[in-house]
Amino acid sequence: MSMPSRTLRMVEVSGAEAMWLLEGAELGRLVFTQREVTVVRPARHVWEYGRLVARTPVQPAAVPLTATYQADDVQAAAGTGWTVSATGPAEVITDPHEAAHYRRTLSGWTHGPHDTVVRIHPQTLTGFRLVRGTERS
Repeated sequence: MSMPSRTLRMVEVSGAEAMWLLEGAELGRLVFTQREVTVVRPARHVWEYGRLVARTPVQPAAVPLTATYQADDVQAAAGTGWTVSATGPAEVITDPHEAAHYRRTLSGWTHGPHDTVVRIHPQTLTGFRLVRGTERS
């Protein structure tokens, strides 16, 4: 007779919970394709007025028309956590006053031509929780 083993599994969460998780996080990654290569850049973000605003070290010209923002919080030792992805049209915030506001409120990693503030208008928002479960082996 086999013993039950503790396993981890991913459970999809509702869109409302995914938004709640994303709103509570500060760090994530801007993900996009450039010249057929997936590019991942660290970012800090804020959720405002149904839009995601991220400050990330990427040249403004490299920001594509559509991008994905991914954030997570995984506690490896506990075997718990979550991951959320938001995908939609992306635009560089070019208004100097608006960009300056986000640069004051979102700390960045770089300054100069690679310090960009991006607004994503999420059209899809998906999230998963990592949970412990029991499964017979």
